[in-house]
Amino acid sequence: MVGHEVDIILSIERPYPPLLRRPAYPASPKSREALEIHIEQLLDLGVIRKVDHNDEVEITTPGIVSWHNGKYGMVGDVRALNTYTVPDRYQIPKIKISLTQIC
Repeated sequence: MVGHEVDIILSIERPYPPLLRRPAYPASPKSREALEIHIEQLLDLGVIRKVDHNDEVEITTPGIVSWHNGKYGMVGDVRALNTYTVPDRYQIPKIKISLTQIC
């Protein structure tokens, strides 16, 4: 098996905090079409799944970034959401410290 799978559960009670309620970023028709195609592909592959949502309230607003080779990638602005998440208790160790401990 390549990689690993981690179950992450995130729950925020409704009504969402004001920082999470933001309007969608403006996007051109070409970007919107590319976004819809990309989301459908990710849904078909099982990478993402649909969740219960309210059309008036979005937690994260997807945006499109055009790469130099003409392919599109989806990004989500989750900076506001990060203020409501609990940090991981077990931080990833720094590489330099880990290598020093091994030697």
